[in-house]
Amino acid sequence: MSADRQPLPLDKLPLRAPGGRPGLLRGIRVLDLTTSIAGPYGTMLLADFGAEVIKIERPGVGDDSRHWQPPTYSGHALWYLSVNRNKRSTTLDFSEDDGYAVLCRLIEQSDVIVTNQLPSVLEKLRIDYPRVKAIRSDIVYVSLTGFGIEGVRKNDPCYDLIAEGYSGVMDLTGEFANDPQKIGAPAADLLAGTDAALGCLAALMDRARTGNGHFVEVSLVDSMARFLTPRIVSYLGSGELPRRSGAKDSVIAIYQVFATADEPMTLALSNDAIWKRFCSAMELPDFAADASLASNAGRVARRTELVQKIQQQLAGKGRAHWLELFRNSKVPAGPINRVDEVVCDHELLKRGLFYAMDNGGEPIPQVGLGIRFNGEAPGFDFVPPALGANTRAVLSELAGLQPQEIDTYKKRGVI
Repeated sequence: MSADRQPLPLDKLPLRAPGGRPGLLRGIRVLDLTTSIAGPYGTMLLADFGAEVIKIERPGVGDDSRHWQPPTYSGHALWYLSVNRNKRSTTLDFSEDDGYAVLCRLIEQSDVIVTNQLPSVLEKLRIDYPRVKAIRSDIVYVSLTGFGIEGVRKNDPCYDLIAEGYSGVMDLTGEFANDPQKIGAPAADLLAGTDAALGCLAALMDRARTGNGHFVEVSLVDSMARFLTPRIVSYLGSGELPRRSGAKDSVIAIYQVFATADEPMTLALSNDAIWKRFCSAMELPDFAADASLASNAGRVARRTELVQKIQQQLAGKGRAHWLELFRNSKVPAGPINRVDEVVCDHELLKRGLFYAMDNGGEPIPQVGLGIRFNGEAPGFDFVPPALGANTRAVLSELAGLQPQEIDTYKKRGVI
């Protein structure tokens, strides 16, 4: 840590040296033409699995998320640092013929290309699927857009907020008496990025068997709407329109937030066996013996009465008391953690979910992959790269450019 900066929460994280990245996708090269959050998150997942990811950025500008600041750390936007580890950054202006020719060489040497530009922009830049496939026929082409590549909305700009509104999730988030709420994270971006990685992996598996390339299409609105699967299917099959209910679920009783003598907590009595264990733990023999409460349907019908009774009892003691009681009784319950509490959760730390990358005295905070292989949390090989940090190496290794050519392109602003 630099002597001139103040202590930060990241200083309490385990410091992890480079190494230990899984080799599951070793030999797969991904050309990442995306920007912002959704695309870079998806390609970071592929990189975490072991793929070589080459991040193509605009000379002098780079990924949009590099400019989403504050907050910053060590001169870099933290949103950028959150989704770009294990990549190599190459600057290249491929809107002109010289830069496009270099891009074509990189496509020839790549297994996957990921884009997040609008269909009209893809065609203008000559990186739409038909053109890319003509360069490498077995390419796995992943298109990540707001609305898809067809339909009247295909060229409409879209961000996470817009997708959440279209999907229905905002109408179901928050208290019914208040305004609709956005989810407290870029959910559509992260879900679509995950879908992009998932679709890419499936396409790569088929290519390994058949030799065929694939066009994989993901949209923010599709991914966000799929997140509502149980709600949508319930509406389609019953005609009952789900409405936002805050921290109280409208299907399960009891499944909501309760106040205690000090801090709020969650309680999820999601089946009949758990209900019986809850009644025993809370010493509610009348509820346990009441046949009308033996099923979820019966509890839903008397939800108001049950919530009032449970709330009265929980208010008598602090949250720690109830959480210990319910843990011992195998009743699902938990705290409502703030972010500062989440990153100090000893079990999550033990599982390697939060860590700091060792970056020569300036540790970089990270949220890990969250997927363990053979009992181990994946490591990393590269910190999020500075803009254009790997341009010379990539263009020399993959595009076959000589040092003089690279110097010429640099002077002309192509790289």
